[in-house]
Order: sequence, then C-alpha cells, then structure tokens
Amino acid sequence: MRLSNILKEKSIMLEMKADQKAEILAEMVRFLKTQKLVGHEKEIIEKLLQREALGSTALGEGVAIPHCKVKGLKKPVLLVGIARSGVNFEAPDGKPVRIFFLLITSPDDPSLNLQILALVAQLVKKSPELKAKLLAAKDPRQILEIIREQEEKA
Repeated sequence: MRLSNILKEKSIMLEMKADQKAEILAEMVRFLKTQKLVGHEKEIIEKLLQREALGSTALGEGVAIPHCKVKGLKKPVLLVGIARSGVNFEAPDGKPVRIFFLLITSPDDPSLNLQILALVAQLVKKSPELKAKLLAAKDPRQILEIIREQEEKA
C-alpha cells in the first residue's frame, strides 16, 4: 500500500489559514466536506479533538498526523495540508507544525488505520528532504508527485 494511492489532489490544501490547534483541525475537515470526501463534519472534528486530548499527534520537526475513525467511510481519507506560518500543535520538540497529514478511517478496519499511520511516519522519517519539498510545492499535483517520488526512493 502507498500513500500516493490513497491521497487525491482534491484532498491537498496548500494555504491553510488557522493558527490554533482546534481551528486548523476544523479548517481541514470543512475542506474535506466541501470536496465531498466526508460528511458528519462536527462528529469528525469532535473525534479529532478527543484524540488530541490523549496526546498531540505532532511528530516533531514541523509534522503532525491528526487522525480518527468514523463510521460509514468506505475508503480511508488522507489530507495533506500546508500551514506556512505554522501552528502550535504541542509538538514534542516545541516547534510549530507546518505539514499536516490528516487521516480518517473506518473503525471496521483498525489495522488499516495503523498501516497508513505507519506509512506516513516512515515516509517523513526516511525522507529528510520531504518537508522542504512539500513546503516549496506550488500546487496539489506537485505535492502528490513529491510524495510518489519519495515513496519510490524508500
């Protein structure tokens, strides 16, 4: 399984505006709803906030993987979001998060959720140039190409 097979151009946000944790999560979910990739906007935001209350999903070095499970999803939804000004996401290294990989999966397949989370974490860890390339990308297609390229190297 590859992230580039799950990620769609229409689930890539290049200019996120919010600068607080709750607002950035809501901004990403609203975007997915406008793209008709999810329904139940309030439920998803609530679940993401509940997950964050357990501990930040920020990995450090400017990357976070907020995630939750929602009933009724046929396929996993992965959003890549860029917040150029950075968001305080309570990262272990204290640095603001600029790159978000938001994952929403069905509770019917918990192993799929873990597989995708692991793929994101591995990609970020094994590709030192990934973050700079994603931040420099000019459009969603470029982001998808960068992720595809990095996956092939890994």
